[in-house]
Amino acid sequence: MLVLLPPSETKSDGGKGAPLDLGELSLPKLTATREMLVDALVALAADVEASSVALGLSAGQSDEVARNAALWTSSTTPALERYTGVLFDALDAKSLTRVQKSKAFARLAIGSALFGVVRSGDFIPAYRLSGGSKLPGMGTLQSLWKPELTPALEAEDEGLIVDLRSGTYQQLGPAPGAVTATVLTEKPDGSRSVVSHFNKHHKGLLARALVVSRAEPSDVKGVARVASKAGLTVEIASPTELVILT
Repeated sequence: MLVLLPPSETKSDGGKGAPLDLGELSLPKLTATREMLVDALVALAADVEASSVALGLSAGQSDEVARNAALWTSSTTPALERYTGVLFDALDAKSLTRVQKSKAFARLAIGSALFGVVRSGDFIPAYRLSGGSKLPGMGTLQSLWKPELTPALEAEDEGLIVDLRSGTYQQLGPAPGAVTATVLTEKPDGSRSVVSHFNKHHKGLLARALVVSRAEPSDVKGVARVASKAGLTVEIASPTELVILT
């Protein structure tokens, strides 16, 4: 089983790993595109104003440009520890036992505008690039990643894929046949609507449940059983869609 998580705009600083080595990352078929994008971000960082426009940064976010300038030289840390925010708070990797963390490194992967997808144990630097960004002189990130990312994911052959990425990152490289999860809130009148903040929180809880579980789900029913046992309220909407109710 492979669980695909969305990345986050916020990332931790520093790390104890050596500088970025693309040859050490998972999904090696993506190396050429990764190198092209890293080089492009480093070059763009020489122009703070142009970087800010391309990356959608405010005047007070020049530190994000500095991160990109140092992509080849800054220290790295496992992707699971690099990304921060609501989903990763709910996943709470710091509380995992050593055995559970090893399982997390085996089962979890994270979508990335810069790297396509990385395994959660891959060592990466802090960076700034969103799925909807468009770098000068290049096509959209979707046009760059889609022809490569879907075949690379299929080549992983991990059995069931649970795709918890947001729509933007799913579009960078769809995972055909993957189980997805939709988080809905139910109102007193019985109507349901999609939520944002709780969407990330509950997907983080589901990811954690899939990591700590001894089960090896092979379909949406198996994922639903794991989620229910973890205390989540779920429904099966289709053979490939799970609904989480808040």
